Amino acid sequence: MEQRPQTLSRALQGDSDSFSRLIEPLLDPAYRLAAVMLDDRSAAEDAVQEAAVKAWRKLRQLRGEESSLRSWFLSIVANECRMARRNRWWSVLKFAEVREPEPEAPESHADLRRALLRLSPDERLPLVLHFYLDLPLDEVARTLGISPAAAKSRIYRAAKRLRTDLTMEEVF
Repeated sequence: MEQRPQTLSRALQGDSDSFSRLIEPLLDPAYRLAAVMLDDRSAAEDAVQEAAVKAWRKLRQLRGEESSLRSWFLSIVANECRMARRNRWWSVLKFAEVREPEPEAPESHADLRRALLRLSPDERLPLVLHFYLDLPLDEVARTLGISPAAAKSRIYRAAKRLRTDLTMEEVF
């Protein structure tokens, strides 16, 4: 079985199959991140696809070993989401999507989702990375390009703000 460091070195040499093997396990967390950040499935798919293309083009800029690949790729996805939110002028022309209520979604989940969406994308991002994607604090810090202490602080402040947005009934 091929070693993953060999896969990375082959991808760095331009082997697209090796790059695909490296990026494949990261696509699901990247999509989940984009879906929460953009609240639009189609835009999330576009952001992840655009991020994958950028990652392929800029693979040589990957610093460190393969262990930093996930945080590097998720930071590209987060930047794509920021750019997509900035360039949403076309959303005025977009027709409203008729969403069917989720069949067995408890009311508290919908309230938590609404409260999350009330946060700014910069407040939502550390929460999604840490609690939804279950990234350790040091990887959240690498993804955001900040120190672990700053990442911990951002997570705490965002969680505190989220807590104040929920009513007591929503918490219990």
